[in-house]
Amino acid sequence: MSERELMDQEEIHSKVLRAGRRTYFFDVRSTKAGDYYLTITESKKFTHDDGSFHYKKHKIYLYKEDFQAFRENVEEMMDFIFDEKGSEVISERHQKDFKKEEPSENGEIKSAESFTDVDFDDI
Repeated sequence: MSERELMDQEEIHSKVLRAGRRTYFFDVRSTKAGDYYLTITESKKFTHDDGSFHYKKHKIYLYKEDFQAFRENVEEMMDFIFDEKGSEVISERHQKDFKKEEPSENGEIKSAESFTDVDFDDI
């Protein structure tokens, strides 16, 4: 089988969902027998102190025989979350005025606002 035929066998249809630092890839692929299955990949970007970055990826392979049960479970879990907490995002990180809190030397949490600015000339 040629390389092109192998690519055609695997990649049938794709969709991308960008969500902040995460990107979700939904890919329909083909088995050797010619049937289709779904892969869902979460890719999350991590930045190092030096400005370089890397991605961590997690992948789920979902086959047709599991589609209905998977859908029912996902819908049930989403409905539960919406029923319990509503659809509004309540994470502190999603608030416009969110300020990251840092632990102090004694282990207490201090907001970034409480730190004193230090100039390199002071050192």
